[in-house]
Amino acid sequence: MDIAHIRNFCIIAHIDHGKTTLSDRLLLRTGLISEREFQEQFLDSMDLERERGITIKAHPVTMYYTARNGETYELNLIDTPGHVDFSYEVARSLSACEGALLVVDASQGVEAQTVANVHLATRHNIVIIPVINKIDLPHANIAQTKAQLEEILAIPADTAILASAKEGIGIDDILEAIIQRIPPPKPTGHGKLQALVFDSCFDTYKGVVAHVRVFEGVLRPGMHIKLAHTGKVYEVKEVGSFNPKPYAREKLEAGETGYVAANIKSPLELKIGDTITDWRNPAPALPGFKEVHPMVFCGIYPVNNADYERLKASMAKLQLNDPAFVYQPETSVALGFGFRCGFLGLLHLEIVQERLRREYDMDIIATYPSVVYRVTLTNGTVKLVDNPALLPEPNYIEKIEEPIVNAYIICPNENIGDMLALITEKRGSLDHTETLDPKRVMLTAILPLNEILVDFHDRIKSITHGYGSMDYEQAGYAESDMVKLEMLVNGEPVDAFSCIVHRTKAEARGRALAARLKELIPRQQFQIAIQAAIGGKIIARETISALRKDVTAKCYGGDITRKRKLLERQKEGKKRMKTFGKVNIPPEAFLEVLKI
Repeated sequence: MDIAHIRNFCIIAHIDHGKTTLSDRLLLRTGLISEREFQEQFLDSMDLERERGITIKAHPVTMYYTARNGETYELNLIDTPGHVDFSYEVARSLSACEGALLVVDASQGVEAQTVANVHLATRHNIVIIPVINKIDLPHANIAQTKAQLEEILAIPADTAILASAKEGIGIDDILEAIIQRIPPPKPTGHGKLQALVFDSCFDTYKGVVAHVRVFEGVLRPGMHIKLAHTGKVYEVKEVGSFNPKPYAREKLEAGETGYVAANIKSPLELKIGDTITDWRNPAPALPGFKEVHPMVFCGIYPVNNADYERLKASMAKLQLNDPAFVYQPETSVALGFGFRCGFLGLLHLEIVQERLRREYDMDIIATYPSVVYRVTLTNGTVKLVDNPALLPEPNYIEKIEEPIVNAYIICPNENIGDMLALITEKRGSLDHTETLDPKRVMLTAILPLNEILVDFHDRIKSITHGYGSMDYEQAGYAESDMVKLEMLVNGEPVDAFSCIVHRTKAEARGRALAARLKELIPRQQFQIAIQAAIGGKIIARETISALRKDVTAKCYGGDITRKRKLLERQKEGKKRMKTFGKVNIPPEAFLEVLKI
């Protein structure tokens, strides 16, 4: 295809604004799928994606469309995941495009993720075509949505296309706008092969298949390619495009998107954002590559220790489809053998756990999620700590820095006070506020990542009765007074319950954990002390009273000294039991404590 007739674009939107429905309509309109094959959320293949209405794994598609001027164009849609956890994949997909369709729900208007995605798109200098979707809804407010586009996003409202992806309204206008407004791809001018890897998937027969956008040169089977950042060389076995199923082609030329299969054995060998170039005549790497590092860590253990090998195999299979998920073996005194796993964010963590339970039928226990702390030791060395068990003793620590984020929170005017109280409770600070329309405001706050891990999003939804939305982006590290909180059961530390918390919150969390454990640990024949400690200092304590066995039941009458003798013997036995007694903590206790 002539480069002037190629258009590369993606669709960006807040969750549930109709991104996937619009891509379905484009596939139908260009004749790529028939009415008979069509099903809702066609590009979302996972059950989880269908249930939650989110895109987890991006899917590129090549469409051919005959425009009103009678000429045929090749349209490459690079579908992007919608959630903040996958923002690097979204950034790579954006750098492979020249334009983006910005979908805004006519009934809900501009949301937090819409703002974040527009910031990301403007950084990549790509053309944005606004699409106001769901205009067929009875409570759609088109005038207000247009005003928000101008005021919040600085996008001219007269450039917006009115559409309803569900009813098929405005689809032709969108396709014409893609051809007229989005520029054709421009070669980089190096004259040598340069192709950007924006995604990858694993095929049992072909190995790792790279999804690429060719910027310069030609990719064809039989040639030897080199990965710019790893320096490894492979022979290309097959190239092709998606319609939406993969089909082989003779070659991929400059400006086109498709896939490359080159016998790459492990997903860890191919990094997203890497540049494919010719082995004999290499070109410089395309800008923007970075290693994706996990932001959130937690331990995953099988409920039954006999399932350890099955869990290991399941994680290896899962990693083939999701290279951003990392794991390594670890052992816990309380939970036995398991794995320390790293995730891009909270949604990613939730999805991986759900997939392990569903797709691989694993019963698992996940420990409390923690982030990566930057610890500077007294001798000047810097250590990255993701596991509370690996935190050095306080006398060796100079300072601890925790990751912070810039959070964009959109909420109704009447909830501002409650939102500010929540931000303060989570150790955050308000940067500035912006009025979006007569009913809503956007708060920009700086928050520690550690504080928004568990219940922050749920709290926003409950405060705003479902009308609030939130998005965040990484903002580096900040020094903080963090301490390691340990839980001691009968004097023994239980590593599964230890966590790194801010000093001001340590006592409240220690009390809550101790009170919960008191309810969950069954009584023994001796007294059990449950203590929360920071270093050598006990900050909270609960006591489980001893279970008293009635040793005098067999005494019928007789002298009181006989009963006293039995009770004294019981007392001695309890003292000895307390010295040697081990407390077995039931698995339910771990699951319940992690919900606190």
